[in-house]
Amino acid sequence: MNINILDTTLRDGEQTPGVSLTSNEKFRIAVKLDEIGIDFIEAGSAITSDGERNSIKEITKQGFNAEILSFSRPLKGDIDYCVDCDVDAVNLVVPTSDLHIKDKLNMTREELIDLSNNAIDYCKDHGLSVELSAEDASRSDKNFLKSVYSDAIEHGVDRICVCDTVGILTPDSSFELFDYFNDFNVPVACHCHNDFGLAVANTLAAIKGGATEIHTTINGIGERAGNTSFEECVVSIDRLFPEFSTNIKINEIYDTSKLVARLTGVYIQPNKAIVGENAFAHESGIHSDGIIKNSATYEPMTPELVGRTRKFIIGKHMGTHGLNNRLKEIGLNVNDDQLKQICEDIKELADKGKTVTDVDLQVIADNVLEINHENRIKLDEVTIVSGNKVMPTASVKITIDGDEILNAGVGLGPVDAAINAIKSLDIFKDIDLIEYHVDSITGGTDAFIDVIIKLQKGDKVVSARGTEADIINASVKAYIAGVNRLLGD
Repeated sequence: MNINILDTTLRDGEQTPGVSLTSNEKFRIAVKLDEIGIDFIEAGSAITSDGERNSIKEITKQGFNAEILSFSRPLKGDIDYCVDCDVDAVNLVVPTSDLHIKDKLNMTREELIDLSNNAIDYCKDHGLSVELSAEDASRSDKNFLKSVYSDAIEHGVDRICVCDTVGILTPDSSFELFDYFNDFNVPVACHCHNDFGLAVANTLAAIKGGATEIHTTINGIGERAGNTSFEECVVSIDRLFPEFSTNIKINEIYDTSKLVARLTGVYIQPNKAIVGENAFAHESGIHSDGIIKNSATYEPMTPELVGRTRKFIIGKHMGTHGLNNRLKEIGLNVNDDQLKQICEDIKELADKGKTVTDVDLQVIADNVLEINHENRIKLDEVTIVSGNKVMPTASVKITIDGDEILNAGVGLGPVDAAINAIKSLDIFKDIDLIEYHVDSITGGTDAFIDVIIKLQKGDKVVSARGTEADIINASVKAYIAGVNRLLGD
């Protein structure tokens, strides 16, 4: 059975605290969602603002394969705005729990049903498809909820959706709830929130109970603890439930995740399933050895399935097999004695509590092999102008392959300005800064700052560090060290 995906990243996902997407950013995400095979895109809430309506209109006029929806309350004013945006359908959200009906709307159940039915009629009269979402359905009286859905179907609703608005379902109760509604003659959708960390489990249980459509957001973003994670659900369906399928291009999942993370500014936790940086990373010697021999030993799927690559992490837990594999990746071939010495030096460094980066590995290996690499890029000078009335501006003087170059840049802060001044040069154009982490090594305002970054060029990712009392110098030092590693391999 095929499971349809309604993605609400552009509506529910944008309600993540601190996230506000521009029209262009929404459009870029919508294009990607359509490309990867999303069935329904909830492009926003037309009632919100002029800017929101303009964003929705830009999406609806593209002729995407996906059906484009707008969120709407059961009010004519909301629906009129949806019609004006030329959406294909509305996600008509109607509260159905007594808590919402009485305390929020100050209505009776009968009035709520009339409001719902009239809104459906109004939508259908204006040529809109309708998905009726029962808000707080998981805390609603099931018999009353069934009455709301039954009346809605009689009035021509196209799909119904059961919403676990505050994430209180468990997998068992989710299955039972959807099994209770699986005798309707319209598709039943599932919309879960992650307040107890069960959104994905509850969504998968809903599918087993009869749901044929699920609501998700990319990276699981959304209000409070977020929504059902798109990538976790889709890959779980593909790998764990052979009786179900989706229309999603799974190998595009990681690129989609990174795009949304970058545009929303919502950091992806390293240990997040499927798309976290550690999802296909291995440090343990036992694990690395097994992976090299047969990846199935410690991976339930190949990283290539979701558009990723495997990584062996440098640290005190790594064994010689994983270390040798990493050394080969950076272009170094060593004998057994050299490998053993490099491994011991890494463990000694890691035992001191230091994160071992690719640059550290290179230095350790160079010392053991007595190799001296000439860095192509050297920092000569960096100057920053910043203040509460001044846009942070940086000027840098660097030497690239023996040529001295002056450049300047601006940014949101002094570190951003300094990095922008460097990376705007042609030699840096294919290099992306994908992670930036700062730690204070000692206490006080004069503390030493340890900056660890990750840079990517094509399929290659390296880490580097800079340690200084000045966060700007530490950041620039780390950035240039990482770029030298990328360019030197």
